Amino acid sequence: MLALVAGTGRSGTTLVQETLSRHQGVGFVSGLDDKVPRLNSKGRFNGVLYRMAPPRPASMRALAESTRLLERGRARVAPSEAYRLIDRQVMSGFSTPCRDLLADDMTPHLRDRFVDFFGSRERAQRCDVLLQHLTGWPRTGFLRAAFPDLKVVNVVRDGRAVANSWLQMGWWDGWAGPDKWIYGPLPEELQEEWEQHDRSFPVLAALGWTMLMDAFERARDQMPAEQWLDVHYEDILADPRREFGVMLGFLGLEWDDQFERGFARHEITAGRAHSYREELGAAQLAAVEEVLAKPLARWGYEVGADD
Repeated sequence: MLALVAGTGRSGTTLVQETLSRHQGVGFVSGLDDKVPRLNSKGRFNGVLYRMAPPRPASMRALAESTRLLERGRARVAPSEAYRLIDRQVMSGFSTPCRDLLADDMTPHLRDRFVDFFGSRERAQRCDVLLQHLTGWPRTGFLRAAFPDLKVVNVVRDGRAVANSWLQMGWWDGWAGPDKWIYGPLPEELQEEWEQHDRSFPVLAALGWTMLMDAFERARDQMPAEQWLDVHYEDILADPRREFGVMLGFLGLEWDDQFERGFARHEITAGRAHSYREELGAAQLAAVEEVLAKPLARWGYEVGADD
């Protein structure tokens, strides 16, 4: 079975993907597969090697710093979004669509290629669940056109924290404006909001989160309820054992002794969950909260709450 750990990016998806991949029933495409495609190994030993390795730092800041330090020449046998590999072997542009990819975008030719790509890895790794990490646009409707039983773990994080984090990432291309960034143009109403806030970059990051979350909402509405699970990053930090238990159950996996040993190696703490309050200026935060009030409420967050 193919399943996704999906989210907007900087929402906690890496923590979820890497922790779930400690389970012996989970397979994945690794950083080594992505960076050394000539091996064409299908990841046969990914799980064994990864479950022997120590976890990366659990906090968002430490995770970002370790990623930057190791990025050049990095080829970890750990879960990867593997965008370069998928772009090269399956569909050029899968990593950078200007809008969400939908069921109607799937062609018979692409369906065969995706089924072969993920199916061959599921067989080689002999896993119960092949878990793929995706960020940005959901692409869930598109992939479900090839994998009707697809399951989705959607990791949701407070849009204020996500916007603040995007601004600090070297890969964020919002500085060039929404007519040049990866996500394509803003919808007219969001473009108007950006203009009304003097084209503020924190506001643009917040509106980018809104645009992606709207896409996730539409994608969820197109999926059978039993194939979609929303999990909140903040709930994971507050009670990781309970939340990962829910995720394992959703994927049809048991919390066995081996997973317990792997889970125990991860230190999951609240850390910098609300650092946006100190890292954005008062006026910037007020503007971000103004444009995010309604979308945050739809996802269970309250602006002005003492969190």
